[in-house]
Amino acid sequence: MSYSCGMLTTMTTDTPARLLTLLSLLQTPREWPGGELADRLGVSRRTVRRDIDRLRELGYPVQATMGADGGYRLVAGKAMPPLVLDDEEAVAIAVGLRAGAGHAVEGVEEASVRALAKLEQVLPARLRHRVSTLQAATTPLTSGDGASIAPETLTVMASCVAGRERLRFAYRAKDGTDSRRLTEPYRLVSTGRRWYLVAYDLDRGDWRTFRVDRVSEPVATGARFAPRELPTGSAAEYLRQSVWGRGRTYAFSVRFALPAEVVGARVPGWLGVPEPLEGGEGGGGCRLRGTVGDPVEWLAVRLAMLGCEFVVESPEELVRGVRELGGRLNRAGGG
Repeated sequence: MSYSCGMLTTMTTDTPARLLTLLSLLQTPREWPGGELADRLGVSRRTVRRDIDRLRELGYPVQATMGADGGYRLVAGKAMPPLVLDDEEAVAIAVGLRAGAGHAVEGVEEASVRALAKLEQVLPARLRHRVSTLQAATTPLTSGDGASIAPETLTVMASCVAGRERLRFAYRAKDGTDSRRLTEPYRLVSTGRRWYLVAYDLDRGDWRTFRVDRVSEPVATGARFAPRELPTGSAAEYLRQSVWGRGRTYAFSVRFALPAEVVGARVPGWLGVPEPLEGGEGGGGCRLRGTVGDPVEWLAVRLAMLGCEFVVESPEELVRGVRELGGRLNRAGGG
């Protein structure tokens, strides 16, 4: 048996999540300036051009326009090239997407969740049963904080976000209080450890963030809505402010010797986008800038986990945090 799904044609081993996101954006009936695509994807314009070429090689009719900020769009009226999957391939892709989505693995963002929703929608019942059985028989290596998520919860949410459909669900707050929520879902955001839903809460008349692992019984109501303007303009920024509240924040700057594309593949998008250093500074390296909240020491740990050399330029609090972390690790190793 075979399944045709144009979006899944981009499931390559190098940049699956980014290509899925790019194709999803291009399917919107509008022209996307190259700079805007670069910002949305968190990459350079050169990377956008290379990804566009990859889509063209796969048969997607992407048209480019000339200008100071050239744009891209899918040519109207042409069929999308399908991907034919046999039973084993369809099950393998679904299992992989469910495993990643259920544990908020970095790089498995909202586009991949939407792809999972589309694939499972067309899978026969016998294959859906195989997917569920295989996932139940595997034990993922996770952080152990118990924040696992039923993939069905994410797929329902992602479908409502994409379709601008109101979402109802049960929610358990941090203090254990249970409530029912009716929302207009705006975006799903992955922090690498957890998934969050940014949504407008209709009962409370305000924007809210919800930890997805505390959500149960999600139901798409079928009622459509016109998207509201988010106060911060960015779902990631709104989540950042919501989680940190009004505590102190720090603007940080970190320099890497590696190229921006290499570092960008290791850094979660919500932390920032590496910028290439100009004029040959740093031997083709890059700089990462962003904002973090207290305690700033967690960023020192996160940077150390990237597995590459870096230099903290600011703030001084992060410089001290890196030095203290290095000292503790050195002592732990008998140094």
